[in-house]
Amino acid sequence: MDLRRLRGWFADQVPGATGAPLAATLISGGKSNLTFSITDGTSTWVLRRPPLGHVLPTAHDMAREYRVINALGPTPVPVPEAYAFCDDVDVNGAPFYVMEQVDGRILRTPADLATISVDDARRCSEQLVDVLAAIHQVDWASVGLADFGRPDGYLARQVRRWNQQWESSKEAGCPDVPAITDLARRLAASVPTSPAPTIVHGDDRLDNTRLALDDPGRVVAVLDWEMSTLGDPLADLGLFLLYWGRDEAQAMVTGTTVDTDAGFLPVGAIIDRYADATGFDLASLEWYEVFAAYKLAVIVAGIHARFLMGLTRGDGFEGMGIVVERLAESALQRASASPIAGLRG
Repeated sequence: MDLRRLRGWFADQVPGATGAPLAATLISGGKSNLTFSITDGTSTWVLRRPPLGHVLPTAHDMAREYRVINALGPTPVPVPEAYAFCDDVDVNGAPFYVMEQVDGRILRTPADLATISVDDARRCSEQLVDVLAAIHQVDWASVGLADFGRPDGYLARQVRRWNQQWESSKEAGCPDVPAITDLARRLAASVPTSPAPTIVHGDDRLDNTRLALDDPGRVVAVLDWEMSTLGDPLADLGLFLLYWGRDEAQAMVTGTTVDTDAGFLPVGAIIDRYADATGFDLASLEWYEVFAAYKLAVIVAGIHARFLMGLTRGDGFEGMGIVVERLAESALQRASASPIAGLRG
């Protein structure tokens, strides 16, 4: 943060900014874009900017993230209010945007999850599914996002794109994991037919949402829209289910272990509630779940590459290389046992 330059920009561009000196605090938890709490002593905002160093091609687009949050403001999808975007790198070294700081709880660790009741865990689960369905039911053209993505051929393009990101991370120093390349080949050979395109969040999960301080069964904000686009909504569902699972590698990525004994909905109930809300055909859901693990492995590989280059900020990066291997190998085992012929290789 270049707080001296930001001070003048905030005074000119951000509602409520007084022009007083700014203070910045890195918000922990994110392992991709850098998120800061910014205050002038009177008001507090959130600033998002790309990570330092090795940045995957087409990733970390601040303009896109700002645009989708701004567009969703009037819809039933709960998002922070977007205040201002800056593409002048002279201000802070990279494009960034400023949004509302939403007060709320984030359930990230087992200790966080233990603070809510069985009934609250059930209602939280239901709300998360309902909000995901609400994202997928927004009329994206009417909110100004008709050109936000290229939904035709979305899945095949996604497989290619994440394989390109994987090659980029290897070039940046990430060790080779042959299972990722094998997964890319199998996924490309078995791409299912997509439902009608929707807004896709790209990283929807429990700890990317804020819950009301007085009611953990109510979502007050969906965060981290950096990978949002127009495409296949079931890609979101597949990733949501990946994070909802209790696989060791998944827990290493998020620190979150969702326990159905504590009241959180089991995977089957998540799937049924989503199907009832959207009416989508989920016959090929396993493809999306394997794709989600492949995608997450590549994302974590990019984080690991930045860590190896000494360009990460904060804690929790040391074990990312092991996570990449375990995610990919677990997904490959599931693909090999799938009834979908292409996934079996």
